[in-house]
Amino acid sequence: MQKFQLSEYLKISGIGSASGIVFTNHSLYFISDNAGFLYQYNLVSDKLIKHQLIENPSENILKINKPDFESITLKENELHIFGSGSTQNRNKSIIFNIETQKIQENDFSETYQNIKNTIQISDEELNIEGALFYKGKLYLFQRGNGTNAKNGIIIIDDNVHFQHIPLPKIKHVETSFTDAILVDNKIYFLAAAEDTLSTYDDGEVLGSILGCIDVETFKIDFTTQISNTHKFEGLTLFENSESHLEFLLCEDNDTEKLETKIYKLIISKK
Repeated sequence: MQKFQLSEYLKISGIGSASGIVFTNHSLYFISDNAGFLYQYNLVSDKLIKHQLIENPSENILKINKPDFESITLKENELHIFGSGSTQNRNKSIIFNIETQKIQENDFSETYQNIKNTIQISDEELNIEGALFYKGKLYLFQRGNGTNAKNGIIIIDDNVHFQHIPLPKIKHVETSFTDAILVDNKIYFLAAAEDTLSTYDDGEVLGSILGCIDVETFKIDFTTQISNTHKFEGLTLFENSESHLEFLLCEDNDTEKLETKIYKLIISKK
């Protein structure tokens, strides 16, 4: 088992159901699967700024209407944000330029349909929970918590490719991706076990794991269970030293409460 330390790092009021996190330039950027905002929290000034991502945004959008932003990743000076794709109105992709704060909205419906055709899953089983870029390709992380348990990595260039990644169980439920980032040509990922076969309805949370995958071979280097009770949904690199890696994690509390706890996870490189 990989040695780790998990502790509560800070608490931020004004953000609920955090589903993704990016750390850059002394700021934490958050998305929420319930909201239509991008949240920016400056660690130096202790200030929270909200950036509007959609028309008529709110903090707690009705489940049937929400864009369900589940994935956020940094590419140069742009944040790329993706809806889960689990319903028709969750097919948006948003690009936020950090310097200019300009927003570009894209319709990802065709791409998501190509993914469903490639993986051979139904509309409601698509559940994109993480994203990153590597060598000019987009990697999307499918949370395979539906009936067919198609958990894996979708690689998009001129075509769509799928790499199935089976993950360990917590109790009787197989864990499935909730986020992923790239560090030194390794994919570090979060996965959670939730006692439900629905990509739409929540279930009992059984815990979360951290894992590491080689980005070239897709071989799993390790997995470690880091909680029995939390459903961690966001992961970002905070510090990369010779001896250890420090990550910040956010948690989806599946409530309408506008408060988010951020956790620090330290793992040894040796």
